[in-house]
Amino acid sequence: MRNSRKLTSVMLLIALFCVTTFGISSCDNKPKAEDTKEVAEDQNEAKTDGMKNEADAQFLVNVAEINQEEISLGKLAQQKGSMTDVKELGKMMVDAHTKAMTDLSALAMSKSISLPESKTDDVNEAYKEMNQKSGREFDKEYCDKMVDGHKDAISKFQKASNDAVDPDIKAMAAGMLPSLNKHLGMAEMCKKKIEAMN
Repeated sequence: MRNSRKLTSVMLLIALFCVTTFGISSCDNKPKAEDTKEVAEDQNEAKTDGMKNEADAQFLVNVAEINQEEISLGKLAQQKGSMTDVKELGKMMVDAHTKAMTDLSALAMSKSISLPESKTDDVNEAYKEMNQKSGREFDKEYCDKMVDGHKDAISKFQKASNDAVDPDIKAMAAGMLPSLNKHLGMAEMCKKKIEAMN
C-alpha cells in the first residue's frame, strides 16, 4: 500500500514535469516570424553578394517598405481622420503608392530582386502606433508623419537617381521625384491647416 502511494506520487511528479516542460516549450518557444524585409534582404544578398548592384536591391526593398507604409497609413487616415484634408491626403497616398508598388514589383521581378512579401515589422508598428490615436491628435500625427516620411523618401530617391548602377532603377528613382515632391507639398499644406487651428 505504501509502495503503491509512493509509486503514484512519483508517477504524478513525472507527469507534472512532462506537462510543464512540454507545455512551456510549445507555448513560449514558438519561433518568431521573421520580418519580411529581412527575408527579402537575405535573398537579395545571396544573389548580389559583393556585386555593385547590392545597393540597388536594397533601395528597391526600402521603396517597397515606404509604399507599404503609405498605403497602410493612408487607409487608416481615410477611416480615422477627423478633417476632410486628412482623409483626402490619405486617399491620394493609397492611390499613388498602390500604383507605385505595382510598378516597383514589375521592375523588381524583371531584375530578379526580392521584395518583402507582406507588411514589414516597421510598417506594422507604425500602423499600431497611429491606430491608438484619434481626432485632432490623429490628424496632426498623420500629417507630421507624411511630411517627415516624404522628406526622407525624397532624399533616398535623389541618391538612387544619381548613384544606382542599374539604368532602369536610376530612371525609376528620378521619375518618382516629382510625385514625391507633390505629396510632400500636400502634406505640408495639411500640416499648416492643422497648426492654424490650434
